[in-house]
Amino acid sequence: MACIFCQIVSGRIPSDIVYQDEEVIAFRDIKPQAPVHLIIIPRKHILSLAHLSEVDSALVGRMVAIANQLAKKEGAAQNGYRLVINCGEQGGQLVPHLHMHLLGGRGLSDTLG
Repeated sequence: MACIFCQIVSGRIPSDIVYQDEEVIAFRDIKPQAPVHLIIIPRKHILSLAHLSEVDSALVGRMVAIANQLAKKEGAAQNGYRLVINCGEQGGQLVPHLHMHLLGGRGLSDTLG
């Protein structure tokens, strides 16, 4: 179990969990890039968006729905927020476990790269 996110799911690594259910966990990023910076992950280990099977495709929609709820709860929804899923090394994915960043709480740059 080398995946850091799988270790968070199992409880081996503590994290500031803000949401969890049977399929998804959300927690605060340890190096936030905005006042609101949450990581939303499936409990199931999926390497990246590119490795998402058709059976698991609804999981991404569920992650987005949870992100929307959390944006409201964290006070980021009114002024806007960003959801980011990086895919693969060249796409900026640092942890090989499907995850979504929820960023908000301040103005974000309009550049993507």
